[in-house]
Amino acid sequence: MSRTKDTENFPVGSFLVAKPLRPVIHAYYRFARAADDISDDPALAPDEKVRRLDAIDGELTGAADGGGPASRIRDILSTTPVPIAHCRDLLVAFKRDSVRPRTKDWADLMDYCRYSANPVGRFLLDLHGESHDTWAASDALCSALQVINHLQDCKDDYRALDRVYLPADWLAEEGIAADEIDRPAASPALARVLARMVAATRPLVAAARDLPGGVVNKGMRRESAVIVAIAERLLDKLDGRDPLAQRIELTKWEVIKAALGGLWRGGW
Repeated sequence: MSRTKDTENFPVGSFLVAKPLRPVIHAYYRFARAADDISDDPALAPDEKVRRLDAIDGELTGAADGGGPASRIRDILSTTPVPIAHCRDLLVAFKRDSVRPRTKDWADLMDYCRYSANPVGRFLLDLHGESHDTWAASDALCSALQVINHLQDCKDDYRALDRVYLPADWLAEEGIAADEIDRPAASPALARVLARMVAATRPLVAAARDLPGGVVNKGMRRESAVIVAIAERLLDKLDGRDPLAQRIELTKWEVIKAALGGLWRGGW
């Protein structure tokens, strides 16, 4: 329910999901990863990234058939009630990453999450035949996970891609610029911006707690409960810690504890 990075924080497509649906989920992720790799390729110029992403969109709509992951997920979804829009929406975010590597404010970040993360949750819910009444809580969870990922990777995103998801207006209010991220440790001013992002994400996680109770499919309900619990634990761990100085992530034992807590609370 977030961008498909190697460091993703949640077990989408795990054993909790019905086995017949896993190939569809994996095909969706292969498509998303292929498009994401284009937007993250430092060797490609922005206009070339957009051209390639447009070509992928052509495969999704059937205007072209490149035989790649986009064509594959298009063919698979044509046999299901899941709309191709959940794929095409991701391309909006990837194109934005290609041409606009800065975030204006929190509302701008949430709009980005609307396309970069929320379609994944909606795809999974539609695939399981869940009511669209679950979308609000799912969107909150996906957006929260996306912001958490941005916090974890803020230095790497800046160094590798010159990409900054921290709101520019919050940085400006503290009198600092984006290059403040490229330091061994966060300055007091940057630490306040990071803490502000954690605080702004807490209401999203709180809203996401309603998701498991609204999901009918048992496997998906359990999976969503686990993901909510992991998001809560990650946000707690990020609170007051410095992602510039160290990678903030959960240990395997912390993941297990969070997962069991989520299942106990609402997954069964």
